[in-house]
Amino acid sequence: MDDTTLIALTGIGLIALASQWIAWWLRLPAILFLLLAGLVAGPVTGWLDVQALFGDLLFPFVSLSVAIILFECSLTLRLSEIRGLEGVVRNLVSVGMLVSWAVATLASRWLLGFDWSLALLFGGITVVTGPTVILPMLRSVRPTAKVASLLRWEGIVIDPIGALAAVLVYEFIVAQQTGHAFALTLLTFIKLIGIGGVTGAAAGYVWGLVLRHYLLPDYLVNVATLLVLFGVFTFSNVLQHESGLLAVTVMGMWLANMRGVHTEELLSFKESLSVLLISGLFIILAARLQVEELESLGLPALGVLVAILLLARPLGVALSTLGSSLNWRERVLMGWFAPRGIVAAAVSALFALRLEEQGVVAAPQIVPVTFLVIIGTVVVYSTTTRLLAKLLGISEPAPNGVLLIGANPVARALARTLHEQEFRVLLADSNWDHIRAARMDGLPTYYGNPLSEHAERHLDLSGIGRLMAVSPSAELNSLAALHYRQDFGRNQIFTMPTAQEKKVGEKHKTAMEVRGYLLFGEDMSYAKLASLVSRNAEFRTTTLSEEFSFEDYRAREGQFISLFAVTPRGRLQIFVAGGKMQPEAGWRIISLSLPDDDEATKAAKAQAAKKERPAPDMLP
Repeated sequence: MDDTTLIALTGIGLIALASQWIAWWLRLPAILFLLLAGLVAGPVTGWLDVQALFGDLLFPFVSLSVAIILFECSLTLRLSEIRGLEGVVRNLVSVGMLVSWAVATLASRWLLGFDWSLALLFGGITVVTGPTVILPMLRSVRPTAKVASLLRWEGIVIDPIGALAAVLVYEFIVAQQTGHAFALTLLTFIKLIGIGGVTGAAAGYVWGLVLRHYLLPDYLVNVATLLVLFGVFTFSNVLQHESGLLAVTVMGMWLANMRGVHTEELLSFKESLSVLLISGLFIILAARLQVEELESLGLPALGVLVAILLLARPLGVALSTLGSSLNWRERVLMGWFAPRGIVAAAVSALFALRLEEQGVVAAPQIVPVTFLVIIGTVVVYSTTTRLLAKLLGISEPAPNGVLLIGANPVARALARTLHEQEFRVLLADSNWDHIRAARMDGLPTYYGNPLSEHAERHLDLSGIGRLMAVSPSAELNSLAALHYRQDFGRNQIFTMPTAQEKKVGEKHKTAMEVRGYLLFGEDMSYAKLASLVSRNAEFRTTTLSEEFSFEDYRAREGQFISLFAVTPRGRLQIFVAGGKMQPEAGWRIISLSLPDDDEATKAAKAQAAKKERPAPDMLP
């Protein structure tokens, strides 16, 4: 391996990282920047020659990468999420798919002049909606849980089905030379479904038993699962060409719904790997395009995109949701959301190359039109769907609420204060007396262990963006912080230390990566806050202004404990130990006023009269 190859591989990784970071910063789909980077690196500048870099390894690498992506996505498909709507998912990946296939086929035939075989292949490729773009866009659009689950299920399940459709058309084109095209295609379809489905189900069941009975040490689980995934994909493909995608999807779904199998660690590992592979694949496949192919795109290609946007998707959803419990608003939103992703790009490149080898001269034309559909659908849907969801009134609020672990008096007092400030709160506790008291206060609750499998299925986290663990149990707080870190992110996990934790030495304390940020300053503990609440300490709200700044507020610090702050835009901030942010005019500070009979309060007032001391600050 020479320096040029090392530079190219490193460059792809760095460009992918930069594209993902820019997308996160601008709150736009990363696919836009990844495709743009690939076009600049490949056809525009000629810096990246994909064929020379990978050679014959390119498409095996693409195939295995897509298998990992589909497996990771299918691990999130729990049947409990769509109970009562299974028929809608079935219709979307059957009736809806056939409608989209027909519209795309006719549009490419009439507008682009493709022959019927090539038009059918293009239609089969573009039916896939793609979890690689749907899942990030759903986080931005934030539709209702029912709509989000349906779109996620459709996007994951339809990917292998769309790939199978493309395989059938390809086999039909090749078999036309023998004169028995229909019979051979039907046989191929039966083998694809049978071998892919049976292999995936058997692998999922066997590997589920391995995971359920802990037959592997923890440090080998992720690596072993990845290698087993490769084995299942390859084995199925050897038995029947292109059945591997269906096999890994079925395997992932089986594991996700198998009782006693925990997939959280698998998901964490595969998610990181999927982000890397998706980023690299988009750059690599976009870099394979040729300048002349891009220049050939004109108004007819845009007409195909318009037909897919305005005719194929709305008609497919309308037919698929007939008789369902979805209301008209939910149907309208689903009819205006079907971005294409990495599977369409990979499959188009794969079959264009194979058909070109078979002597089909027009086959390379599929690739640039497919990329136009991918870019067009992502741009249109990412810029309009969030607004449409708001206009229809079916978008969830921004995740600005708080999940509180514990419904004890401290948790209830904090929850009431946040609730009065119009933030969504949810208290989770397995103590019925605490839950009953919270419900008497009109606070939303979950009765049960917040770490249980039941909580995973039934705990409604819509609008919830952070965790506050305020249980008197240090172990429960740490476990909850670790458990919900994947849902909220590390920087949105906050815990209240217990008095016992404050006393132990450094080597006995839970690491910050596990417990999150310490609530309300270094000196605060659960026992101290519980004592103040029991003595009727008051929660007060102070609005900062140009005349009364945060420095003026801190000058009175001995009289209160700073808890929360609310920005002028309504974002909740939490005071923690070691924060750095400074509130400005227009912010509201929520504090706990100390009782007048508190000896510490008197001492603090005397201290504040002599000098200021730094206060715990906030994190963004």
